[in-house]
Parts: sequence; C-alpha cells; structure tokens
Amino acid sequence: MRITLHIWRQRNANDAGKMVRYELPNVNHEMSFLEMLDVLNEDLIAKNEEPVAFDHDCREGICGMCGCMVNGMAHGPLPGTTLCQLHMRHFKDGDELYLEPWRAKAFPVVKDLVVDRTAFDRIIAAGGYISVATGSAPDGNAVMVPKEDAERSMDAAACIGCGACVAMCPNAAAALFTGAKIAHLGLLPQGQPERQQRAIAMVAQAKQELFGSCTNMGLCEAVCPKEIKLEVIARMNGDFIRASLSGR
Repeated sequence: MRITLHIWRQRNANDAGKMVRYELPNVNHEMSFLEMLDVLNEDLIAKNEEPVAFDHDCREGICGMCGCMVNGMAHGPLPGTTLCQLHMRHFKDGDELYLEPWRAKAFPVVKDLVVDRTAFDRIIAAGGYISVATGSAPDGNAVMVPKEDAERSMDAAACIGCGACVAMCPNAAAALFTGAKIAHLGLLPQGQPERQQRAIAMVAQAKQELFGSCTNMGLCEAVCPKEIKLEVIARMNGDFIRASLSGR
C-alpha cells in the first residue's frame, strides 16, 4: 500500500526544524511501524540522504524507548500499544501520517523524533528506592502482602517510562509516570520506610524538571501503552499531602 509520511526533521537541539514529506509506495501491511521507518531509512541512505533518527531498542513493547506522535496521538491510534507494536495493517492505502517527537519543555529534542527523557531518570533517582537488608534473598513468604495490594502494585510497576503521558498532556505533566513509580513501591510493606519522603522528593524533582501540573484531563491514561490508571495520581497526591502535613 502507499503511505505518505510528513516527518519532523531537526538536525540538533538548536535547529529550527521542519516537516518533510516522504512517499512510500510499497508498504507491506504486515510491517510494524518501526519496520516501515527502517524501509524509509534504507531508501534515504541509498540516495545519500540523512536517515530519520528515532528511538528504539527491544521492539517488543517492554523497554519504553520508542515513541512519537502519529497524527497527534502518542504511539498512534491503537490503544494500549507502543509504537513498535503498532502494525501498518491498522492504516489504509493512501493514508497521510504526520510524525512528530514528544513535545514538552522537559523533553528537549535531540534529533528528528528523538527526545532527551533523562528527566524521568532523575525523578526515579530522587526517591524510587527502598531500604533493604543486604545478604541472601529473603523467603518469598517472609513478608505477607495482601493480594489486592500486590496486584495494584504490579499494575503500577508496568509503567515503562516511554513519556507518552507527558507528550499527550496539554500541561506536559509527568503525574501519571511519577504516580506510578510512587505507587508501586508505596503499596508494598517494603516501601513503607521511605513512603512519605519518596512522595515529597519525587514530586519536587518533577517540578524542578519543569513538567506541568496535572488537571485530571485523563489524556495520559488514554494513551498509556500499559494502561496505567489515574488512581496512581490520586495516591501520589494523598501521600504528598500527608507527608507535607507531617513535616517530612
């Protein structure tokens, strides 16, 4: 099938950047979206043109590396799907697709569709850890965890830090990401010693990274490839308020 791509091309962080049009006349509908970009890049290299830079790694939907805006939607039109797991069979012959990088002050463009997401790393470093004794692993039943808490913790831990929530949020908020990282530790007994300190430190770091404020519009949940729920934001806010009132 024939696909027309309009891709944001930007040589470096200081370049103004612009949309460039590309025609792909023979796209196999069984290709993944990134495989389609690979074909485009092979054609560009054959013409001695600069290939399109885009993030990717595992291509299995679990590492969080890939991602861009496709016609204004983070990761494209299919819900609960990363860009690398989106296939061209979900598009039609003759479609025009507009590809742009994540747009957020905290995610500066490095080149083309690649953005710097190390702000997420600094949020995790601020409080995404627990105190554990060194030595051999404890017995699996040594610490009892209620089934509901374990399931909610695992649901929050599914966050892969791709940044789609930030890119889709009109405020460029990182509340869903930060809330997920706070919740998956705070729901478990092992995460209780730093629970209040964690909320204060990670929320403060998100603010320092110039992410916006959450206004509960829900677009983050709508585009999250791992379908993280808004309840993690409510839990983060609760932990933050309790920690603030206690003077931690």
